[in-house]
Amino acid sequence: MTVRRNVTPWASAALVLTALLTTSCAGKEPNAGRSAANPPPATPHGHVEGAKEAAEQQSRLLLNDPGSGKTRVLDLVTGKVHSTAEVKDAVRLGMDGRFGYLHAPGSTHVLDSGAWMVDHGDHVHYYSAATRDLGELPAGSGAQIRGDVAVTAVTDESGRTVLYDRSELEKGRIVTPRSLHGTYTGAVVPYEEHLLAFANKSGATELVVLDRKGERAAPPDVTCEAPRGDALTRRGVILGCADGALLVRAEDGAFTAEKIPYGKHVPEEERATAFRHRPGSDTLAAPAGDDGVWVLDVTERTWKRMETGPVVAVNTAGEGSPLLVLETDGSVHGYDIATGKQTARTEPLLTAGKRDDSDAGAPVIEVDRSRAYVNDPEGKQVFEIDYNDGLRIARSFGLDIEPVLMAEAGR
Repeated sequence: MTVRRNVTPWASAALVLTALLTTSCAGKEPNAGRSAANPPPATPHGHVEGAKEAAEQQSRLLLNDPGSGKTRVLDLVTGKVHSTAEVKDAVRLGMDGRFGYLHAPGSTHVLDSGAWMVDHGDHVHYYSAATRDLGELPAGSGAQIRGDVAVTAVTDESGRTVLYDRSELEKGRIVTPRSLHGTYTGAVVPYEEHLLAFANKSGATELVVLDRKGERAAPPDVTCEAPRGDALTRRGVILGCADGALLVRAEDGAFTAEKIPYGKHVPEEERATAFRHRPGSDTLAAPAGDDGVWVLDVTERTWKRMETGPVVAVNTAGEGSPLLVLETDGSVHGYDIATGKQTARTEPLLTAGKRDDSDAGAPVIEVDRSRAYVNDPEGKQVFEIDYNDGLRIARSFGLDIEPVLMAEAGR
């Protein structure tokens, strides 16, 4: 690993988070006001068996080289790299915050990153534990996997879906899943103790809401032409459609769906179908063809097309942060979302080439609360970028593999 400059924001962030956890999680000292007649609880608030709780986010990068099959976990707090089971010929790496899913022909390997967070609304708990290989799911490279705190939904290419018990995965076990009736178009998305899915009805693709047993609940009366792409935000689930997106929300057990249209005809090749954002943010980014980027402001219910150079990868932290675009010149460019103007640019970091819409080989940009990460397969390294400081290269991590696939865990 090569450290190009000291990274001080993490230290101050840790102090702030420590203070927040101390004040907002307990409200007072754990044993304040306790006595022999009123002893402290045996299990501290937020305790997770076998895991360590921390005051700061415990981010880790999952990295895979499909050619050799070598897989690594890079701990972004310590800078240490750990080896895991080899997974050859993986074409895609999915992530649900804690578990990584390496999609290979014939099966999907499940990797417990050992880093996760639990959001209690007014405060957050961060945890770390040992990395574990859980084994294989009988789902091929075309399967789509989505999860929440209770279930992991796996939808195969035929549209059939099974549900795995998340608590069993957390214990390191892959148990027999429960099958849903019928077939669905695209990913089945767990949300608010239900499942969101699309089903064909009379030639149209209708949004359906299922309970965790697979029974249909009262759904919004809405259809979505050619659904593709989804993202979970604080304001609900975004589902991509040919004419824009649906924002699905739950309130008091009832589900609503609000259309967010593009406002004009958008050719199929320029649709937003691969949403990227910082978990917890309500600003989404997606390629808009070869030389533009869509920015979807979920709060304002608006789309904006940003004119950029040729696009390889995009992401944004939202909330006043720049739009980050890796372009074919190998540099990461920063754009002001409000004005559309370029505000910063890194030196060429890698030979980026052309974006690969199959997600099988193109670099990606991962974003958390203070840093962005870009994988450089040819250079066998990962760059850490401070996007709040003119896209300064804060650190670079040398690796012994070509990190073709990358995803961030612990968020």
